[in-house]
Amino acid sequence: MISVARSFLACLLAGLSLAALANGQPPLSNQVTGGDRDYIVQPGDFLIAIGARFGLPPTQLARDNAVRYEALIHPGQRFRIHNPHIVPAELDDGILINIPQRMLFHFDQGLLLAAYPVGLGKPTWPTPEGEFRIVTREANKTWKVPLSIQEEMRRENQIVLEEVPPGPDNPLGAHWLGLDLWGYGIHGTIAPSSVYQFRSHGCIRLHPDDIAELFDRVSVGTPGRLIYQPVLLAVVDDGRILLEVHPDVYDLGFDAVLTVRELAEAHDLIQAIDWSKVETAIAAQDGLAREVGRTRSTAQGTP
Repeated sequence: MISVARSFLACLLAGLSLAALANGQPPLSNQVTGGDRDYIVQPGDFLIAIGARFGLPPTQLARDNAVRYEALIHPGQRFRIHNPHIVPAELDDGILINIPQRMLFHFDQGLLLAAYPVGLGKPTWPTPEGEFRIVTREANKTWKVPLSIQEEMRRENQIVLEEVPPGPDNPLGAHWLGLDLWGYGIHGTIAPSSVYQFRSHGCIRLHPDDIAELFDRVSVGTPGRLIYQPVLLAVVDDGRILLEVHPDVYDLGFDAVLTVRELAEAHDLIQAIDWSKVETAIAAQDGLAREVGRTRSTAQGTP
């Protein structure tokens, strides 16, 4: 009975989304990446590093596994990884990066090839929005330190470097994808735990294994887009309605409650959503996809 009801809801919501699109409204997302898996703690692991690897807040990782955030973890421990993320409905081909979500999505002809957690610009040095193309692909690139970063080094009483050769001290890691947004690139890092955080000077950092994989899949000319979407709403194939909420890290004035309400109204989902679940998701702002559709019991109650 539940599967039949979900199938009916999926068909209904798909039709409503098409109607909204015909009226000029943006399409709903309909795809989720990540999910649930087991992970065995490796030597040298710590919560922040594991969270960075899987696109998961380390505090949430600790709660999911009933360990204190301050506790030491040990090789051989089994952790549950719960990291569902809504795939934004924005791009058919190339690279899509949602800044507040800290996720990069690689598409080919509408198919999602891969999704990776990324590190992005700190609020004082934000990653810009906009369209881009890859214009260079370089392995083991020498980092020519921008004057602005040299000045920051000087202010912070660090050794001022003009360039850093390839090697273990080069913050670009072993792979660089230069963008036509001047001075910005997608690259690896020698500090993998900084991924899934806002600590860069605007560039996009990936785990060394992830950038190596992406580097081999893309070419000069690959298009992309950087978007700023802290709130994502999706209706997936089985009819579930999912909501993912992230902090407005660059303080651009996003109102999460208003955004969800407008998306729901645009796609005729007001009555299908359990608004108490929406309130919980917005309060948490944990960046994970949560189910917010009405269950059968709540759907029979007052809207």
